[in-house]
Amino acid sequence: MIEIELDGKKVDIAEGSTVMHAAEKAGTFIPHFCYHKKLSIAASCRMCLVDIEKMPKPMPACATPVTQGMVVHTKTDKAIKAQQSVMEFLLINHPLDCPICDQGGECQLQDIAVGYGGSASRYHEEKRVVSPKDVGPLISMQEMTRCIHCTRCVRFGQEIAGVMELGMPFVGNSVDSELSGNMIDICPVGALTSKPFRYSARTWELSRRKSVSPHDSTGANLIVQVKNNRVMRVVPLENESVNECWIADRDRFSYEALNSTERLTEPMIKQGGQWKSVNWQTALEYVANGLKQIRAEFGSASLGALVSPHSTLEELHLSVELMRGLGSSNIDYRLRNAEFPAHEGIRYLGMPIASLSNLQSVLVVGSNLRKDHPLFAQRIRQAVRKGCVLTAIGSGQEDWAMPVFSRIQASADQWVQILASVASAVAAEKGCTSPTSVEATENAIVIARALVSGEHKAILLGNGAAHHAQASSLLALTQWIADQTGASFGYLTEAANTVGAQLVGAIPANGASHAGDMLAGALKAVLLLNTEPEFDGVWSSKALDAMSSAKMVVSLNPFKANMQFCDVVLPVSPFTETSGTFVNAEGLAQSFHAVVQPLGETRPAWKVLRVLANMLEVSGFDYNSSQDVLKSIPGLQLGETVHVLAEKLSNRTSANIDLNAHAGAPVVASLYQLDGIVRRAPSLQLTADARSVKSQEVAA
Repeated sequence: MIEIELDGKKVDIAEGSTVMHAAEKAGTFIPHFCYHKKLSIAASCRMCLVDIEKMPKPMPACATPVTQGMVVHTKTDKAIKAQQSVMEFLLINHPLDCPICDQGGECQLQDIAVGYGGSASRYHEEKRVVSPKDVGPLISMQEMTRCIHCTRCVRFGQEIAGVMELGMPFVGNSVDSELSGNMIDICPVGALTSKPFRYSARTWELSRRKSVSPHDSTGANLIVQVKNNRVMRVVPLENESVNECWIADRDRFSYEALNSTERLTEPMIKQGGQWKSVNWQTALEYVANGLKQIRAEFGSASLGALVSPHSTLEELHLSVELMRGLGSSNIDYRLRNAEFPAHEGIRYLGMPIASLSNLQSVLVVGSNLRKDHPLFAQRIRQAVRKGCVLTAIGSGQEDWAMPVFSRIQASADQWVQILASVASAVAAEKGCTSPTSVEATENAIVIARALVSGEHKAILLGNGAAHHAQASSLLALTQWIADQTGASFGYLTEAANTVGAQLVGAIPANGASHAGDMLAGALKAVLLLNTEPEFDGVWSSKALDAMSSAKMVVSLNPFKANMQFCDVVLPVSPFTETSGTFVNAEGLAQSFHAVVQPLGETRPAWKVLRVLANMLEVSGFDYNSSQDVLKSIPGLQLGETVHVLAEKLSNRTSANIDLNAHAGAPVVASLYQLDGIVRRAPSLQLTADARSVKSQEVAA
């Protein structure tokens, strides 16, 4: 540690830090534009000039290292005049369009100009004009004349997103990164703004409410901005241990679906092939009577539920309790899985999310890491920048926007053999007996050596490995390799509540029908909670046939989904209109409140399930709030932060290793097809990622 003096105060700061870091620690504000705590130092805006004793001229605080005994002044005439001069230069060509600028009210330039800008300009020449650029459906660059060349967006692309899509000058045709929306947040002026949000509201008109992303397993913290009971914008809420200060584009722009015409706003019953709107009492009585009749005629085993891991913990728990109360264990969230092993423990990441940034070696199996888990990929990208050795086994040669030290590309039916080859290579390195007789290949030896070296290392199984027809064998091999190398191992996990669904037991018990059976037509009555078998399951055409052949299918969904085969559709609240909890990949449970009132006759799903259970005379459903439901769920450690109990979380398996290939390509949702909300977000569906998937489907 080094001691410096800053505006008369002593500050202890780590050696190698800058004056800006010392100011932040001391709570002293130094005006700046190009500096950002998550990006490299550029020192291009010069706004942070400060007066340092024994230095002849003002120095940039962001780029000046501290030294023992340094004396810094941020409020002397020398410092302030330097900052005022810089501000005058920045404003020479900046347009005076604050009243129409979307950044107005939250603009760093606007705020700092109040304190450091002049009341009038000394320059009367014509201002320069920069032509607008179309960089895609998410970011607006219509007013690039506002740009002050801070290079934050350029550095973000290079260092965080891993792709240099913007440059000085502009170097590409469009911005297609799955993290691109963060450029809007870090732009200190109105040069980069949100295209879907453009001219729809002023920032001071918006209410700000905390929430949690319902998409992938990061559990990204959000600030949802609301006007007139309508979600207008979503931005990140900083949480260093979860999403840092970033969110993925699907977290940011999926809100468009919440206001779309696809929303279901009233209960409906199909009669004579025609949909008829009814009130809630009529709809729920229809469902309750139908379930009673089918149970009486075909038995409890004819009833089942397919639930989405994007549902809240409370909704999943009540779905499980309802089915058990009806005498059925037919409930499953694993619609995309090809194998349904016995439940041995709650599968999870195997480590804190923040630890991904500090890995020294990591093997990723069966994942398109960058697209499946953008924020996890961002953390691993930072680890790779610090020297982490990244290796991969998978079907494709996707661009992960980071160096991959070694990648073995093979069809899914070869993954077990390849991982067995890695195990043999590890055995040779460690001088122990391999669990299989498969010979180590040259590429497998490279991966094995990378895993044997280093201290912080992990083997991460992606969505493809989780949905694989030989998922148990992949896990067993991973477990053996991890045990021998000292690596942690676990699943990246697909959805916002994959871990939560396991916690509440949303899987069949005692030989009951799993999702594969239910999608193949094993049931007479089916409850669909936030699921669309056509898009969320295996064998979509067969699933549609199975649903069509059932006696009764009830869909609880915020959208007009499943209407081609359902008998009843019930409008339930998306995450913005209900309170609930999501459990992320590391087992952290994060609760949130509704940010807007339910649309139309929409109701929170946990309330719908509670009333339905009461109608069906199922006991134990006397809950007054979602918090009451949460407190009734066993396996949670309640406190300031809520975690799944450590003894519940386990990736260990007793499964045997089966080397006989019997796997087709696993069913994995693409970036903007993951759940019903992102599928209905217009701007996301116009992105290059979405268009490429659609073109592949057309070609197929």
